[in-house]
Amino acid sequence: MNRQYAAPTKTLVWSTLVLIALFVLSGCSSTRMAYRYADWGVVWWVEDYVTLTDVQKTQLYDDLDDLRGWHCATELPKYQVWLNTLETDVRQQNITPEVLSEHQDELLGFFPPLLSRATPIASRLLASLDDAQVRELTENMAERQRELEQEYLGEDPETTAAARAERTSERLERWLGDLNDNQQAIVTRWSEQRDRQTEIWLQGRRNWQLAFIDALERRQEPGFEQEVARLLNESTSIRGEEYEAMMERSRVALNTLIHDVVAAGNTTQLAHLENRTVELNRDFEALTCSPGSEIAES
Repeated sequence: MNRQYAAPTKTLVWSTLVLIALFVLSGCSSTRMAYRYADWGVVWWVEDYVTLTDVQKTQLYDDLDDLRGWHCATELPKYQVWLNTLETDVRQQNITPEVLSEHQDELLGFFPPLLSRATPIASRLLASLDDAQVRELTENMAERQRELEQEYLGEDPETTAAARAERTSERLERWLGDLNDNQQAIVTRWSEQRDRQTEIWLQGRRNWQLAFIDALERRQEPGFEQEVARLLNESTSIRGEEYEAMMERSRVALNTLIHDVVAAGNTTQLAHLENRTVELNRDFEALTCSPGSEIAES
């Protein structure tokens, strides 16, 4: 099979999820290119943790091609409708916390069908792993967890908050332009109020990994696909009550942050944001679902 590899990029779904958070975490310069190579991003992630055989790779690539074809034909039109509404709200400066929450709810509703389609793919791949591959996967996940804990938990709260504020400001500026002093102060206060968010996130990540590893030990037993579905669809609850509560607080706080930062801005920033929204919408309009078609980078 002749497959063209590309550097890993953020998936289109992730890019649009980021959009509702005022594009805070956007990481791809071209939405069309992101969508074109979204499946390869999945492959690269998997191969970061476990070495797949040629047979496993072929099956995974074929499965992901089918998934992308379904998603492009069935789900992208729904995203387009959602983006049109979002673009209108941005143009009319209707960016209240309540409006953002409504957009976020609608966007999150796109995920269950995608997870439903992805579950058989994940189950098939995981069930095909041998014991050595499971050990490799487990060890690599544990190593990555240790790296994250050393990177984020070794800092004092003040340093952690300052680093979070810097990252958030940089991401906001991609979509608004340079932040003014008042906006920077808003971001700083927001970051300082995140308290134990990083610690809770890491513990929740560890909780999910333990449940995942436990499921892998029973990958040849009946009901494994249902267990994978639970891991994907109930990820937040599996990560623990403290994690669930933190995520709900974070969602409300993020919407408030976006509103406050935009309200403290100027017409130039709003025009910048509107232009980026229009650009993303045009990328969606330019997407083609034709098999094997090339999607040019804008």
